Amino acid sequence: MIQSGLVSITFRQLTPEAIIALVAQAGLNGIEWGGDVHVLPGQLARAAEVRKRTAEAGIQVAAYGSYYRADQSEAEGLSFSSVLDTAEALGTSLLRVWPGKSAATATADERARVVADLQRVGTMAATRHIRVSCEFHGGSLTESNASAQQLVEELGAASVSLLWQPPVGKPLAYCLEGLTALIGSITNLHTFAWSLNADGHMVRDPLAQAETQWTEYLRVANTPDCDRYALLEYVKNDEPRQFLEDAATLKRWLKGLT
Repeated sequence: MIQSGLVSITFRQLTPEAIIALVAQAGLNGIEWGGDVHVLPGQLARAAEVRKRTAEAGIQVAAYGSYYRADQSEAEGLSFSSVLDTAEALGTSLLRVWPGKSAATATADERARVVADLQRVGTMAATRHIRVSCEFHGGSLTESNASAQQLVEELGAASVSLLWQPPVGKPLAYCLEGLTALIGSITNLHTFAWSLNADGHMVRDPLAQAETQWTEYLRVANTPDCDRYALLEYVKNDEPRQFLEDAATLKRWLKGLT
């Protein structure tokens, strides 16, 4: 079953309490709490409070969206132990991290160090029944289908998975190829409608404008006995009203899968 939800950094300007109220109003199932504004690493009391308020609203903590970057953050003063403690205080079983630097520029040695760090943090998290999941994003080792597939192979049996989102500007066939090949390693989906304008700049669109694409993505992701979220991430003009419209669109698509 694919459940619905929101990535909290969609509304960095809002408090966790306001976000919980919005998600409840929209009738979504879960929230991925962001680690840069809403629940910072090491703020365990705040994490416990957000966990409590989320549960009281009948909403699940779908993930902790940390900004731990493999083979970089420890040296910059962000310990994975602190991130992991915060995820545990939030009561989630999924922790998002960033898989290093751009695949296009990483040397073989740099890539090996990123993989080793991901294996390390995956093992640490597994002892607390938490799974580490890599952001699928430009500027990292998941920025292309080929590099993401290579990363999965390099990680081997480590307790590390992938989040997935459609690479902006890539054709539907390319996105479907990557999603289909990686689906066995994918946890949640970050769900949005972005396009490129005539100048090549990214533009946020109402989610409904990507119905052709997302109904295909969700069909692929709706594997037997799946347990993942489709999480709305960013909305046009950062407007709560647009979020509510997009949430209704997402719920309609998910209902169509059953």
